[in-house]
Amino acid sequence: QMQLVESGGGSVQPGGSLRLSCAASGYSVISHCMAWFRQAPGKEREGIASLNSAGHTNYGPSLKGRFAISNDRSQTALILHMNSLTPEDTAVYYCAGSAYPGCDVLWDSERRYDYWGQGTQVTVSS
Repeated sequence: QMQLVESGGGSVQPGGSLRLSCAASGYSVISHCMAWFRQAPGKEREGIASLNSAGHTNYGPSLKGRFAISNDRSQTALILHMNSLTPEDTAVYYCAGSAYPGCDVLWDSERRYDYWGQGTQVTVSS
């Protein structure tokens, strides 16, 4: 049974860092396009970054440089490194997986993804 499970969320002070992980079972994280999204209270879900099977990445505006998407060394989890966090980064963070290897076109559209994790809360506050 295919499952995506996020972890690593929590509370952090402004300027801090977090590492989110999305563990996949029944699904290959290196053979498919995967992405991270987030949804802040009262806002629509927003695409953060995607990683396709060829290793190509896409990032949302202004996030590249602070956020980095990758696979872990075991190649069984999708990772999101987040640095220089601000209160505006407070949201529920979701990982998503596509049934296809590519996702450069419309990578930040929720409709491109077939599988979703349950989300992990990230709160940035002093």
